[in-house]
Amino acid sequence: MDTLLEKKCIPCEGGTAALTKTQAEEYLSQVNGWNIDTTATCLSKKYSFPDFKSALQFANQIGEVAESEGHHPDLTVSWGKVEVDLTTHAIHGLSENDFILAAKVDALTRK
Repeated sequence: MDTLLEKKCIPCEGGTAALTKTQAEEYLSQVNGWNIDTTATCLSKKYSFPDFKSALQFANQIGEVAESEGHHPDLTVSWGKVEVDLTTHAIHGLSENDFILAAKVDALTRK
């Protein structure tokens, strides 16, 4: 089985079923420090940095990965913080794509 880092996001169309909470929790075990909301429709994580410039640079790196994957998170950038929220808007819930992108965002912190 491929790891999430080895996978590529696949465009998701409406009509595709979102992950169930149980399925989302199984994927959650493959990404470190991420949380799903109570309805299992959003995956989120907060990253801390020593200053605004570092946070902004990280957000820009996330943007590059998101563009290459064709899957885009909601980002909140503030002094020393980047909050990342992932959901698959077309299906109003979580898909494997959200967890693939989460793994790739985490990999940016290991570079």
